Amino acid sequence: MSQVTLLEEVSQWNQETCQQELKTVLPKLIAMHHDTHSWEEHTNILQIITSRFLPHLSLPELETGCFSTVLPKVVKVFASLLEEIGKQIGGLSSQNTELHVFLRNILKMMVQTLESLSGCVRRVCSFEESVSFDAIRSLPSCILSVLKDTFQHCKDSEVMYSGRLSLVGDLLQGMFKEAYSLQKGLMELLDKISLEDTASEEEVSDIVTVIHSLLDICSIISRLDIALHANTWKFIIKQSVKYQSLVEDRLRHTDIAFSLCQDLYTSVQNCLELAQQIQQAGLQEVVHCPEYKLFQKATKMSRFFANTLVHYTKEFKAFLAKSCCRFHQLYLQIHSKIPTSVCAPSVPSALIEELRVAVLVPMDAVLTQLLSFRPFAESVLDPDHQCSTELCLPQCLLLVNVLGKLSSQPEEALWLWTDGSQFSEEAPRWSVFEAVLQSFRRCMLERAVPVWLPGVMLRGQAQGRVSLYQHVCVHMCACVAVLPAQHFAPLERSLLAAVLQADTQMAVLATDVWCFLARYGTAELCFHHVLLIAHLIRSCPGEGYQLFHLALLLRRLLFLMTPKHQVEFVEHFPPAQEENLCVWHHTLLRCLCTEARMRVEKEMLSGASVVLQEWQNNSYRMGDMPRLNRILGCVLMLMGGSNLEAECVISSVKIISQLWSRMSSNQITNHEEVISQTLTSEEIKTKVLNFLSKTISHQESEEARLERLKEWRSIIEKHCEQMERETSSPLHTPLAEEPCPKRARRETEVEEEFERHLQTAESALKALQAIVGPDHNLSSPQWVRTRLEVLQTLITQINSAAIEQP
Repeated sequence: MSQVTLLEEVSQWNQETCQQELKTVLPKLIAMHHDTHSWEEHTNILQIITSRFLPHLSLPELETGCFSTVLPKVVKVFASLLEEIGKQIGGLSSQNTELHVFLRNILKMMVQTLESLSGCVRRVCSFEESVSFDAIRSLPSCILSVLKDTFQHCKDSEVMYSGRLSLVGDLLQGMFKEAYSLQKGLMELLDKISLEDTASEEEVSDIVTVIHSLLDICSIISRLDIALHANTWKFIIKQSVKYQSLVEDRLRHTDIAFSLCQDLYTSVQNCLELAQQIQQAGLQEVVHCPEYKLFQKATKMSRFFANTLVHYTKEFKAFLAKSCCRFHQLYLQIHSKIPTSVCAPSVPSALIEELRVAVLVPMDAVLTQLLSFRPFAESVLDPDHQCSTELCLPQCLLLVNVLGKLSSQPEEALWLWTDGSQFSEEAPRWSVFEAVLQSFRRCMLERAVPVWLPGVMLRGQAQGRVSLYQHVCVHMCACVAVLPAQHFAPLERSLLAAVLQADTQMAVLATDVWCFLARYGTAELCFHHVLLIAHLIRSCPGEGYQLFHLALLLRRLLFLMTPKHQVEFVEHFPPAQEENLCVWHHTLLRCLCTEARMRVEKEMLSGASVVLQEWQNNSYRMGDMPRLNRILGCVLMLMGGSNLEAECVISSVKIISQLWSRMSSNQITNHEEVISQTLTSEEIKTKVLNFLSKTISHQESEEARLERLKEWRSIIEKHCEQMERETSSPLHTPLAEEPCPKRARRETEVEEEFERHLQTAESALKALQAIVGPDHNLSSPQWVRTRLEVLQTLITQINSAAIEQP
């Protein structure tokens, strides 16, 4: 009997005949299926086997009697069908009838193959007894391979068929529908299978292959069908957890985590795109528009992926070390797309709130699960990690969120986040305090805009919106309030490093937190900090941003000291010693108790009198001016206070009055004249007047303002970095407080005498010129002109004598 005759005959048999001829005919059909090179014949034989003979095979006979022989050939033939489509697709057109029919026949054979495989799955599911992987080993791998090729073809069809998609669109839809049904049936079948802990190596390998194959399919179907995509992920996670003890060390956790993160981020982007469409449409009744229904579906998918990520990280955290960087990046990416980020799209607030609940709440749970995981902490606290502009704020908010969670973490996690790297063999990481301050520093744009964040809860109600500065400061102080004392050292180091950096607002933030630490801690701790800051001020090389920031901190800490410690501080840094003047020059005496203040006033004025007297005794040498200026700066600070004793006021006035004889008119920096000299054009005058009257010349758009601030941010960052490089460079030479020991010209006492008399004469002549000048209405008397002629003669004689000197 020929093959054609056999196929025609078998196709007419009823089920009873098929059962009777099973052992005779089925091996022949399988052999024919294996040997045939005809796609159509292959498809027909496969349909006959699965529909006619498969129902009569017992469960033990399926694999050995049919699947192991037939299914590998199915995979090869299916791949060859797709390959043929790829070769012929270029010539497809409505005019090329022959090729059109040929390609449609190929697609029909592919649909028939999928139907046959679905029949195999239904047959296995029909058995009442439990099914093992050994009984169907060839079936899952074959189906998953075919499904992957099918979905990939459907995904590429819009590009492959281009404008000719309508010629085969019905068959492509049917093929996708059949593949959808086949995968659903396969997952239901595999869900019924249970492996014991004593499962064989082959069975474990089979389930791992299934999980990885479905993971590959997930990346293909993500844009094809939402429901299938979600169900596939559910199955992957469910099977991974179901056989966790068997497969956890074999799964490609990095690939799973990356795909899950990517799908979540893509879903969030889809939500935002839909929300933007609703915003641009200007719809008043958002909930009744069709776009809102799509937004709800996308939000539901985002919630699903976020919750799946929570479940996955909880179960397999120990295997996710290499995925922590991706988790970190995902957190930042999602937060950068949601207000209050300056880079977030403009969307209705109600929709954003739905997305917050759906995604940010689960993401916060992921963060909580990863807090005690060292690789995650190393990723977040990596000093070399440079966030792009749009991720600076999310990084700052992430770290602030971490601060709020540390109090509920075990001691190991607290050390991990607060102490930074301790040994050279560790991956470098900041302490969380230093990381928060550094991330705040990089948020220059967000500070300037400014962005507004939800305030903390107070008496059960949320406070109004607060600035980023307030947000960070409050949470840092809250963390300090519950921080065990053994973690103060890294906190203090971080605060000091921030105070010594060029960003003034960052330094003020560190100062605020430091003052809270001083108030919350013991009086001895505050006293220790004041001594430390004073020593640093005394060691500063010159007037720079570091001295300014340290002086600000010292002034505020002095207010928090006990009277006893204030007196001790004066004893440690007596104003009578000139090396301590730089400390007292930047203080406010009203912060001191009466005993300490009176001692400072007395020693400071006494020291000023001594320095002034020595300057006079040394014939007012210019080389002594830096020393005099230092003590006079302290006197100025003293006079700026209130409630001065009468004796102090008298002493101060006496010191100042002694300086008048040394003042020259050309040394006095007139402000009105300087201003008038700078107003050189009408444009500048207009700008100054508008500034003084607070007049806005033009209204800047939000987009233009944001772009301008972005440009300013870059300039300010470069400026601060340059200042810090200059300060920390070993080649940096600080400004000397004393004159250099060698000068190009050193004036003698005689030269100083000449200078003094000439300055006096010059000042008097200029004053006289102002009286007799052309702008004065009074005419000078005759005797004035006579006296001027006498002076002219005297000047000529002095000049002649000076020329004749050798």
